Amino acid sequence: MNLKPLLIGSALAVTLLGTSLYAKSYATVNGHEIDDQDIKSILAVAPGIKFESLPKDQQKKIVEQAIEKQLLMKKAIDSGIEKDPTYQSSLEKMKKDLALEIWMKKEFEKVKVSDKEVQDFYKKNARMFQQPEMVKAKHILVKTEADAKKIINQLKKAKDVKGEFEKLAASKSIGPSGPNGGELGWFDRSKMVKPFADAAFKLKKGSFTHTPVKTQFGYHVIYVEDKKAAKTVPLDKAKDKIKQTLKVQAFQKHMKEIAKGLKAKADIKMK
Repeated sequence: MNLKPLLIGSALAVTLLGTSLYAKSYATVNGHEIDDQDIKSILAVAPGIKFESLPKDQQKKIVEQAIEKQLLMKKAIDSGIEKDPTYQSSLEKMKKDLALEIWMKKEFEKVKVSDKEVQDFYKKNARMFQQPEMVKAKHILVKTEADAKKIINQLKKAKDVKGEFEKLAASKSIGPSGPNGGELGWFDRSKMVKPFADAAFKLKKGSFTHTPVKTQFGYHVIYVEDKKAAKTVPLDKAKDKIKQTLKVQAFQKHMKEIAKGLKAKADIKMK
């Protein structure tokens, strides 16, 4: 299931609309608080990085950058830059962009989706909510069938098969997952080449292949940690994502209709 919501808002709009009344303070500069929003502004160039997850020395550097930025902004304002024509024109454009962002956000919030619309979507798109049979497995990849057979024999003698498998994967496997104990995680049949998938899905939970599995990559020994039967995601689990998707679709249609009406009345000359 792949239902992607529309992302609305610029960095500026998000900053202004999302400002917390209880923002954490990291420092003060001439009485000005360096808070979460100042830190987010610095980290905007590195999406996905969370300030809290950084080492203390890096956190300190980020705070120092925020302090420097605040001092430089004050110097820029004190220089009279606000009277500069370029500043004035840029400010006017930012105001218009922000007005559009906030207006669109309010229009989006007005869109309502009924339970019946959600149910109809669920029924008409039943295939989207079908989850195939899944397997969680590890594997050991070697160059020759003889090497694979030696590993299988060692596993047959092991008291702790999983532990022994992980050790052998780390020391014998030529595959990229070897150092991680051969871990492949969860996958369905479509994610693996056919010989590998056929062998893996035949295994019971906690068992391994007693015959080497040949693919174009070499010979595999496969261990299945867990299995999930094919199932259909129930409506109550899919409801929120469906509602968001329908809301986005309705909003996009609404915006196109408004734009179409405005274009019909506007004096537009293409160049």
